[in-house]
Amino acid sequence: MTAEKRPDAAYLYGRSPEELSALCKELGMPRFAAGQLSRWLYTRHEEDPMKMSDISAAHRAALAARTVPALRAPERVWESADGTKKYLFRTGEGAFIESAYIPDGERATLCVSSQAGCRMGCRFCATGRQGLQHSLPAAEIMNQIVSLPERDRLTNVVFMGMGEPLDNLDNVLRALEIITSPWGFGWSPTRVTVSTAGVAPRLRQFLDSTDAHLAVSLHNPFAEERAAIMPVEQAWPIAEVAAILREYDFTHQRRVSFEYIVMSGLNDTPRHIRGLCRLLDGIKCRINLIRFHKIPGSPYFSPDQEAMLRFRDALTARGIHTTLRASRGEDIQAACGLLSTAERTTP
Repeated sequence: MTAEKRPDAAYLYGRSPEELSALCKELGMPRFAAGQLSRWLYTRHEEDPMKMSDISAAHRAALAARTVPALRAPERVWESADGTKKYLFRTGEGAFIESAYIPDGERATLCVSSQAGCRMGCRFCATGRQGLQHSLPAAEIMNQIVSLPERDRLTNVVFMGMGEPLDNLDNVLRALEIITSPWGFGWSPTRVTVSTAGVAPRLRQFLDSTDAHLAVSLHNPFAEERAAIMPVEQAWPIAEVAAILREYDFTHQRRVSFEYIVMSGLNDTPRHIRGLCRLLDGIKCRINLIRFHKIPGSPYFSPDQEAMLRFRDALTARGIHTTLRASRGEDIQAACGLLSTAERTTP
């Protein structure tokens, strides 16, 4: 689908009450119709105007003429031996994205994508290798949740799939508003976590606009070494990100964590432990250690479990709450850093 034909502006799903009110006014609908539309869209998950029975037939027809469907069922699913499922969705531009559904006892988490591809270029990430096709509108971010077969089982959503959420912040914030607003899903913001590689210019806007949790992809405390695996360091140093985070209070419900993919001999030495302690001094946070998942042609290697435990215990002993994050869905390429669709765009 060409840029001129993008349907984003014509999506009904994904609009705020204010935008729905403006549309209703434009179409000559009564003021209360915006509330009706919100309930149909975000309570009943129905986007077809012709099925909105409490709206007049004339206005249903007018809405149908002005809008196009945004919600699409997944095109394919893979299931892991550990119960994780990876779903493939087609975007309105004909690109593809992947989401990972991760059940864990009474908890069920969906890892959603905010972009088709990614322009951050992290060396250890399969998504970064394919570059950026396009950012997702809010409706297509939400589609990964709404069209999920396990939608009603979800307890948490994490923006840790394909793409850099702060590189598409306007649409991510719009999606977060739908998820957490009383007129939307009504979720607590503490059920949502947004990840970033450290897009510093948008970080304050994110922190000021929502109470969702934040996860920062760190992976190395030293600027030169981090830049070698994460080009984002050259534009927005992690030290700048840490300085911004010190301005905010993370001592109550809201949480900030630092994601740290451990690569054997590259970022797991005592020197790195000391560097992490200096970098994160003054920030109430946790570190989530993630075993590196091998991608084809990668020069990096995963440490064994004993090395992971030593690294965790050393950080904990220095006063940083540190956890080992279990790898899920590795056999279907759904684990951290592995999401990257074989399909790219339709002909």
